[in-house]
Amino acid sequence: MLGDLWSFQGRYRTLHLTWFAFFLTFVVWFNLAPLATTVKADFGLSVPQIRTLAICNVALTVPARILIGMLLDKFGPRITYSSLLVFAAIPCLLFASAQDFNQLVVARLLLSIVGAGFVIGIRMVAEWFPPKEIGLAEGIYGGWGNFGSAFSALTLVIVAGWLSFSGGFELPGGDILNWRGAIALTGIISAVYGFIYYANVSDTPPGKAYQKPAKSAGLEVTSMKDFWGLLGMNVPFAAILCVLCWRLQKVGFLNAGTYPLALVAVLIWFIFQTWGIIRTNRELILGTKTYPKEDRYEFKQVAILELTYIVNFGSELAVVSMLPAFFESTFDLPKATAGILASCYAFVNLIARPGGGLISDRLGSRKGTMGLLTIGLGIGYLVMSLIKPGTFSGTAGIAIAVLLTMACSFFVQAGEGATFAMVPLVKKRVTGQIAGMVGAYGNVGAVAYLTIFSLLPIWMGGDAKDPSPEIVAASNSAFFQVLGIAGLIVGFLCYFFLKEPKGSFAEEHADEAALAKV
Repeated sequence: MLGDLWSFQGRYRTLHLTWFAFFLTFVVWFNLAPLATTVKADFGLSVPQIRTLAICNVALTVPARILIGMLLDKFGPRITYSSLLVFAAIPCLLFASAQDFNQLVVARLLLSIVGAGFVIGIRMVAEWFPPKEIGLAEGIYGGWGNFGSAFSALTLVIVAGWLSFSGGFELPGGDILNWRGAIALTGIISAVYGFIYYANVSDTPPGKAYQKPAKSAGLEVTSMKDFWGLLGMNVPFAAILCVLCWRLQKVGFLNAGTYPLALVAVLIWFIFQTWGIIRTNRELILGTKTYPKEDRYEFKQVAILELTYIVNFGSELAVVSMLPAFFESTFDLPKATAGILASCYAFVNLIARPGGGLISDRLGSRKGTMGLLTIGLGIGYLVMSLIKPGTFSGTAGIAIAVLLTMACSFFVQAGEGATFAMVPLVKKRVTGQIAGMVGAYGNVGAVAYLTIFSLLPIWMGGDAKDPSPEIVAASNSAFFQVLGIAGLIVGFLCYFFLKEPKGSFAEEHADEAALAKV
């Protein structure tokens, strides 16, 4: 596969077009972060208000990933991805033309839906690549596409400066940044590429049928034990949305009147989700349908993969959010220097995620790869907990800390690649919904970890608004320990309960082989 990767023919062409679609969704999704201070100054926002916008940027990603997974299995990745790319222009233009804080919030909530685009390409790549190559293919898709967040951070301020000829916000130093034009441009480029993508890809290779579930209102399972397991694994989705509502209430966006309404909305969504699962599996529940052995799959596999994505992707999102401040406070560095050092964690993604998929392809055991990388990230985070003020000092100490961070990052992001090397192999016709659920659990993990991170200084006896440097250092160390212990627990679950998917290294997917025999 590596030799043909740059041929831009056949399946490799589809792979490149698809990872770039994912890349653009991440450019759009993360287009606020590099311009946040400028937006804050332009609107005169408070720190809690700018943090509220950051929360809104992920608020709807969890339910959106589940919903898009359903639409994906029903309509196919071509039309689903194209539609999402075109849709992205709407909230970008709304944000770029906003005149007050409430309009910014609405636009950011809509933009959080764009963050669900990742799951679409998982199904597209799985349709075009055989199981024996799925790890590297999905790793390239995820790793190179994920670089869109770093690209946004590196370029949007420059783009905003280039667009200053048409006006913009003047910074205290005299520079003018047209942040509105930069954000609008990301949406316009996304929409244009949506049409290009639709015109240049197909859901499957020629002569291959696109498998759809009979019903897509909820995930189809094949046993009553799995039905109850599925209902149980849906509870954390509602719980984490309640946590998001609580955080919005804490920063003052939701008041005494709107906070209960938000919780009721979460409850309604949970009931809707539960009813969809019941409708989809109605015949199984009533006992009028049984699945032959060759058509069954174990939902336990999905649940464990959801847990792996909590500890790898969920921890990545959390660590990326706190790492610049961690380097700044630990080594007493300027903000710019700390930000550059922290970026090494994200840059590893370019090779680590494809590397994780490649290891999964070559090692001969996807289960073993998943367990090894997950335990590796657990150990990596425990080692990072040793990085404290005074433990490492000087240039040599900073260099060692950066190397440890990059080593840990490799296991984290290679683990993400290994997770999605397995997801398409669980059950082909519901890959979209499985990918949506696993992907959503990554966001569940991120919100849970960041909530723990924000509360640790208080739990350790520090001041809620301005904890002492000693408390900050201790809470940072405890946070990495939480990540490490969680990784070790899930790693052992992989070794003892995760099963090797059927036909992990076959020339075709197990579902397709079964259909061929009918």
